[in-house]
Order: sequence, then structure tokens, then C-alpha cells
Amino acid sequence: MKIDNILDNIEEFGDNHIASSTENPIRKDAFDISDEEKIGLIEKDVNRILETLGMDLTDDSLKGTPKRVAKMFVQEIFGGLNPKRKPKASVFENKYKYGEMLVEKNITVYSTCEHHLLPIVGRAHVAYISNGTVVGLSKMNRIVDFFAKRPQVQERMTMQIVNELQEVLGTKDVACVIDAKHLCVNSRGIRDIESSTVTSEFGGKFKEPATKREFLDYINMDTDF
Repeated sequence: MKIDNILDNIEEFGDNHIASSTENPIRKDAFDISDEEKIGLIEKDVNRILETLGMDLTDDSLKGTPKRVAKMFVQEIFGGLNPKRKPKASVFENKYKYGEMLVEKNITVYSTCEHHLLPIVGRAHVAYISNGTVVGLSKMNRIVDFFAKRPQVQERMTMQIVNELQEVLGTKDVACVIDAKHLCVNSRGIRDIESSTVTSEFGGKFKEPATKREFLDYINMDTDF
């Protein structure tokens, strides 16, 4: 295949936001070096990128940028790549016998598109039906945040959140809907600032039309306070 065709295929792949797997493509040796070592290596790479673009890194405004970007990548926006940062989601016995669905809506999502490394910003709505155990409300937010803090594809992130809560709670009755704006669509390419992307994953009872409808109705409730 000619190089021009290969580049065209890569560009088309990125713009179509195709996910290659339900797991993030992380190498087996990804954590053989420390965070400090990664920050040092990334700092050099960012420095080279900015120099290649023609930026004057002796300027007071820019000379600290490579280090800041490196720390942000490792410790913040891509911190969810490290399994050691996975939140501990302790579960408790459902002693009050609450048998209806529990919905945590409007969870803020800040993620990064893995095709252009531009932000994904939106809201996640997560629900489950207890089969005897419950999880702290803040842990649902933390699970969303953990899977968001990595180069992502929204479809994959939605499935990962559901899979994690299913494992934590020991039930298939988990659902997630994410509505988010992708800056790779809003600020480049087509530059459509109004469009957003909605993804969903429904497990167990949430596949039943009545239960799914109830969940979606809760999402649409006006809960402004």
C-alpha cells in the first residue's frame, strides 16, 4: 500500500473515532519506569515539539511549559492509565432493603480523545439496582473520573464504567449514559460547536424497555436547585 493511502486510512480512522478494543491499548511495560522518569522524558519531548514549532523557550512565559505539560500528563489528565490509581470502591450491605434503581446523574466528565489528544467534556449518568450490596455515592463519581483520565474513546469509556461497577457490586444491573462534546469535532475539522456525542451501555435489567425508560426519565428530570 502506498504511503499516501496509509496516511489517508490513519486520518479516516481518527476522525471516525473507532475504538480497537474495550481495553485501552496499554503496553505491558507501561509502568516499568517511575512517574518521575516519565515526567523527565515527556518534558524533553514537549520541549522538542515546541522548538520544532518555532517557539522561543527562553521566554519567561514558555520556559516552564514542558515541565508543566509533562506533570499534567502523568499526574492529572492521563493519571487513570495507572492501575494503582483505581479508586477503592468499598461496598456495604443493603440493610435498608432499598430495591429500586439508584441514579447518580450529571457526573462531570473531563477526558481526552485518543486520536487528536483534545478534550472531551460532558456529563455521565450512572445507575444500578442493588442485589444486596451498595456502593458509596462518591465512588461512582471517582470510577467515572478514573476511566476518563486517559486517552479515550467515549464508547469504550462508557463500557468500562459499567463493567467496573458490575464487578464491584456483583450484579449485571448497571447502566451508564454519557453526553459529551469532543473538541476534535468542535474546534478543528468540521468545527461544529453545537454537536455532542451520546453513548450508552445497559446491563441486566436495564436492557428491559420499562427499566431503561425509567432510567432515561430520571436523567431528563429537572434537578436544578
